[in-house]
Amino acid sequence: MSTTAENIQRQIGENPILIYMKGTPQLPQCGFSAQTVQALMSCGERFAFVNILDNPDIRAELPKIANWPTFPQLWVEGELVGGCDIVMEMHQNGELEKLVKEAAARANAEQADDNA
Repeated sequence: MSTTAENIQRQIGENPILIYMKGTPQLPQCGFSAQTVQALMSCGERFAFVNILDNPDIRAELPKIANWPTFPQLWVEGELVGGCDIVMEMHQNGELEKLVKEAAARANAEQADDNA
């Protein structure tokens, strides 16, 4: 059986665009998660999410691994981008869409190579 830390590393490694949030993209359970997921959805790319309210072990462990105490947390290509304030600032200045689209394009290219 894998540990919580191993599960988190696997999730981050397997999902080029991943948000750890309270609730789901369709039903966020906090205002910060709602704002962050809306900014992410506006980029028009698919992303994965983990509802930390359903995963108390991840909710407890991830801040230690990420060295980031709050949620939501946006991870792109294995790197922590940040929480709500950082994501919203990036969204407003156009950086978020560029980052997300580039990550999605690389992931799609890798997937195409794997299927070739």
